[in-house]
Amino acid sequence: MNNQATLQADARVSSRHARRIRTWGNWAGLILLIAGAVIMLFPLLILVLNAFKTTADYNATGPLSVPAHFSMDGIISFWNKSNFPLKLGNSLLISLVVAVVGVLLSVLNSFALGIGRVKGNTVILLFIMLANMVPQEALLYPLYVMFKWMGFYNSQWSIIIIFTIIQSAYGTYLLSSVYGTFPQAILEAATVDGASRWQILRKIVLPVSWSTISVLFVFFFIWTWNEYMIPMAFLMSEKTQTIPLALATMQGQHTMAATDLASASLLSIIPTIIFFIFFQRKLSQGIVAGAVK
Repeated sequence: MNNQATLQADARVSSRHARRIRTWGNWAGLILLIAGAVIMLFPLLILVLNAFKTTADYNATGPLSVPAHFSMDGIISFWNKSNFPLKLGNSLLISLVVAVVGVLLSVLNSFALGIGRVKGNTVILLFIMLANMVPQEALLYPLYVMFKWMGFYNSQWSIIIIFTIIQSAYGTYLLSSVYGTFPQAILEAATVDGASRWQILRKIVLPVSWSTISVLFVFFFIWTWNEYMIPMAFLMSEKTQTIPLALATMQGQHTMAATDLASASLLSIIPTIIFFIFFQRKLSQGIVAGAVK
């Protein structure tokens, strides 16, 4: 009993001592992180303040004041004029399909190149890296000609196909480097035990790399959601347009007040914020896992 009490007392003292150990470097890093968070969140705060202002409040007090009269007129106006539910459905459909299929292709390609040791995998990865470096502006005309000939122009399938290939190319390059360092002893032991390639992928590789795959899924979704240039060139009909296109179209067709523009911008980014919050834990786990590896 005496030994147990002594150990507990030592543990309490060590815990208190550990909490007291705060160097100036720790405090400086904490202050810098808080300052960086404030700077990053400041534009969003200004956007929220002006989204719920009336035009009269904005003209009288400027963009940095708290709304004197709470108003949702700008949000309601953008919702109705842009047919927001339709645009939201289009953006969700395109982004989710691209994220899911892009991650699936990335995993299969990376498994073949990084673990399967396909002949010429280094050359293939080099070509994939070079393809990722090609600017989207250079792809517009050949893609336009190809999808016009295929009959997919002004179709959501054109955007889904284009960005699935673009995102999966990046995911393949990233995951191949991760799978290339996978312990060969584990794979050889699974093969000796009679596991097939599919079983190795499903029961060994995927559980280990699930955090990294989750990060790719989140990035693919947000990147596709925010895309503007290629959808602008391929989606001409209002029935197929996404939320970023709806926002740009409203700006071009109407003279929008600053408060209306802030309301429309806030409404357009709320789905991505919700999506990010929902997957934030997986994103953090994936980044930490990648750093540890």
